[in-house]
Amino acid sequence: MVARAWLDPDFKARMLEDVNEAAREMDIDAGSIPIRAVENTSGIHHVIVCTLCSCYPRHLIGLPPDWYKSREYRSRVVREPRAVLTEFGTDIPDDVEVRVHDSTAELRYLVLPVRPQGSEGMDEDALSQLITRDSMIGVTTVTIEKG
Repeated sequence: MVARAWLDPDFKARMLEDVNEAAREMDIDAGSIPIRAVENTSGIHHVIVCTLCSCYPRHLIGLPPDWYKSREYRSRVVREPRAVLTEFGTDIPDDVEVRVHDSTAELRYLVLPVRPQGSEGMDEDALSQLITRDSMIGVTTVTIEKG
């Protein structure tokens, strides 16, 4: 879905409006709980947490990682998101706003990461290989491996 959104502005708009419906367009079962996409930009970086348990869009991105369910992540990412992101190797510049979104039993979140520089000639399949679960949670960014 993320790769399609990067390539198709109309699909991206639909995804930002209604993730579950956009998933159905692609014959993906996103489950019955509403999912809201939040878009990272050059000025805003989003990160997802569930402070009460581990609410997470598992139909779209699989089982949550153990760290996502940990009490330490759940409490610290709210209090000190930049420090937590740095521990994941994600340094967010001071002029970029960091927004933390708390998933609930009634609403889940999915980050639409920034498309990486250097990916302009890539097709949907190649782009989809760059996207990780962690980038859709917001603790990492999408990059192209050099080498």
